[in-house]
Amino acid sequence: MLVGGTGLYFQAVVDGFTIPPQFDEVRRTLDAEPDTAALHRRLTALDPVAAARMEPGNRRRVVRALEVTLGSGRPFSSFGPGVATFPPVPFPVVAVAWPRPELDTRIAARIDAQLAAGWIDEVRRLTSGATVLSRTARQALGYKELIDHLEGQRTLAETVELIRVRTRQFARRQERWFRRDPRVRWLAPGAGADDVVALARPDRSPA
Repeated sequence: MLVGGTGLYFQAVVDGFTIPPQFDEVRRTLDAEPDTAALHRRLTALDPVAAARMEPGNRRRVVRALEVTLGSGRPFSSFGPGVATFPPVPFPVVAVAWPRPELDTRIAARIDAQLAAGWIDEVRRLTSGATVLSRTARQALGYKELIDHLEGQRTLAETVELIRVRTRQFARRQERWFRRDPRVRWLAPGAGADDVVALARPDRSPA
């Protein structure tokens, strides 16, 4: 049983994506460019198929696609069929469809728990001393906002609310990602093992 993970990680495991190699020197050069939109325009010129598959502001994905395209000499999109392809799989895929108000409550509770467990101190340690965070790591959800807070850009209350808003937005994007996949069978919260087994029967066709 495989549980959790982002949509892209899920498809990498389920659909057997070919993982392109890393090109550290190219990556460092791209990380030095602060304009994500400019990087996306560059990707559009080199690999329009890959560029069309991602949001222009998704820096992590744009930089990765450019890194592979420049480093390997072949389009990033040539390394797999793409995330919009859903071939048959020999095992069931089940997801929980949380009502949004309840999901928002759970998100807020998790953020409060992370803060209570020392999240701010963790970010302070990561951004001080000998530790050097990459540009991509500094953009991680929650960490970016706390770094900005420690640099005096926002109050803690404003920062926490911003993390909540952006986490809710991210959760909705995750749900849209999985909703595209016809292989996913959706369960209501609180479903029991019998419900999972019923949805996962191999004789059921995808919804």
